[in-house]
Amino acid sequence: MSVVLTVIYVLICIGLIATVLLQSGRSAGLSGAIGGGAQSLFGKKKGLDDLFSKISTGLAISFMILAIIITVL
Repeated sequence: MSVVLTVIYVLICIGLIATVLLQSGRSAGLSGAIGGGAQSLFGKKKGLDDLFSKISTGLAISFMILAIIITVL
């Protein structure tokens, strides 16, 4: 049982890291001064940022709950 929980825990950790890294930074608006007009060319990915935010929130909650469960066991 503990091996299965540990494998699920590692997968959640990898997913959480991936979703956090795929999100735009909070300072993405400041990059226009340095990087030129990339945002006007490609547009802002507001829909993807919202999706990644919701996914990372769910993964973070499951990360904390699973960490407590593994510690208790």
